[in-house]
Amino acid sequence: MAKDREVIIEFLPCGAYVKVSAIDAATGCEVSIVGDPLRGEAALEDLAVQKLDYVMKRRAGGTAGGTAGGTGGGRPASADSVTPPRRKGLYV
Repeated sequence: MAKDREVIIEFLPCGAYVKVSAIDAATGCEVSIVGDPLRGEAALEDLAVQKLDYVMKRRAGGTAGGTAGGTGGGRPASADSVTPPRRKGLYV
């Protein structure tokens, strides 16, 4: 994390886990992670800030470890991808 940047960190306990949000104050870019509260606030905060850095780098056009301009979710954005037909009926 850059030292000259303000990042807002929010911890939201949800039962056996905690949701940690990191928001860049200048851009409003927000990311969230979910983790084990036993890991400690410092470790969860570090992870959330690392994810924020990664997302901001990707949005700026950098290829922070993946393919730039991706669609997210790990799926290629190709026109060749075919959506399987929806099944009708009752799922049990």
